[in-house]
Amino acid sequence: MSHKEVVRVRDVMKAKFDMVDGMATVSDALAEMKHVETKSLIVDKRHDDDEYGMLLISDIARKVLAVDKAPERVNVYEVMAKPVINVDPAMDIRYCARLFDRFQLSRAPVVEAGKVVGIVSFTDMVLRGFCKNV
Repeated sequence: MSHKEVVRVRDVMKAKFDMVDGMATVSDALAEMKHVETKSLIVDKRHDDDEYGMLLISDIARKVLAVDKAPERVNVYEVMAKPVINVDPAMDIRYCARLFDRFQLSRAPVVEAGKVVGIVSFTDMVLRGFCKNV
């Protein structure tokens, strides 16, 4: 029986991510995106008892572009998902992939001690985690 090295979410997550306020307009949120590869924005908590949200590029396409709304007239909170499932950085990527499959997720914030420390996607898990062990 061979012993496989456990690959953790922290080993494959992207530590650089874009965070936006839910009150921002979609237009402002897109203008604030700093990372070229970004397909999602983490929506920050408004207070300690709040939860993180997420705005996917596909949400903007379906809920703003496809229905011909002006992005400067739509607030992030109107089209975001909240609350979102988040994962712990110490989670084994095999379990993370199962979680994504079970709940039909494509990406999730990585939260440690109540703060977002990164974002992980199926692509990250496969290309950065699984492929290096193949």
